[in-house]
Amino acid sequence: MNRITPISKENANTHLIGIGLDCEDGHSRVTGAEEFSIIGGSEKTHECMTETICKTMEDLKNNGKTLRNVEENQLRDMLQKNIPD
Repeated sequence: MNRITPISKENANTHLIGIGLDCEDGHSRVTGAEEFSIIGGSEKTHECMTETICKTMEDLKNNGKTLRNVEENQLRDMLQKNIPD
């Protein structure tokens, strides 16, 4: 008998993915780290997404949080706060 065991949040792999869709210059932009990947976008969009996620990861660390244990609404608020002007 097969049994499907749900993956708990504590055991799940966590990874943020940013996808930029506004690239018109033909460049393939990819930035990655252990906990995030950013793919595509114009130079400006890719840079903005990278800065946003890097600052958010720093905030998580400073607050003793990780992607695994942060609440979704808290992560959303951090990402929104860290979007460059």
